Amino acid sequence: MTNRRKLMQTASALALATCLPWPQAALAADEAPDALIKRLSSDVLETVRNDKSIKAGDVNKIMVLVNKTIMPHVNFRRMTAAAVGPGWRSATPEQQKSLQDEFKQLLVRTYSGALSQVSDQTIVVKPLRMDAGDTDVLVRTEIRGRGDPVQLDYRLEKTPGEGGGWKIYNLNVLGVWLVETYRNQFAQEINTKGIDGLIAALSARNKANADANGGVVGTK
Repeated sequence: MTNRRKLMQTASALALATCLPWPQAALAADEAPDALIKRLSSDVLETVRNDKSIKAGDVNKIMVLVNKTIMPHVNFRRMTAAAVGPGWRSATPEQQKSLQDEFKQLLVRTYSGALSQVSDQTIVVKPLRMDAGDTDVLVRTEIRGRGDPVQLDYRLEKTPGEGGGWKIYNLNVLGVWLVETYRNQFAQEINTKGIDGLIAALSARNKANADANGGVVGTK
């Protein structure tokens, strides 16, 4: 595995983990997006460093943790719709639910598997460019440790109502936006086999990943 690929896996793991609402630091709906990223980043890095099971690569344990806590802080429906592209609008509600469930499982398992690589990294949040009233912002960060800093950026939206607050809907790792990367992959599958073909492909990929890690952990 190349150093660049290792960096991308580690950064992606931190990107997903940063979204977790750890019990000792409950999310405040009026918290600034950069403050949210900084606080949760510090909490998750400390937790990963101190959890022997995670450091040993217990993917299923990490998945259970992620699945219990991640949804309030990531807009998976928006991420899935953007990744699927135009085909999302023509999909039935049942197909949309299946796509969202399978895409969520793919992301959670992929990044949970990379969490064990996190060790002595720190995250630096760059100054936020934001006007009063903005509801869509870009938070730029760097992961610093051994070697060159790793670019890690977040797109967040402000959601209204009860349970609202800032939610992440896209991630940029080393200049590569997550949603756009998957959109290109998904478009090829949809063009050849349709929406049901994409669902089947995601399901097969998730099953293969689960079998490789010794079992299936429910994510739906």
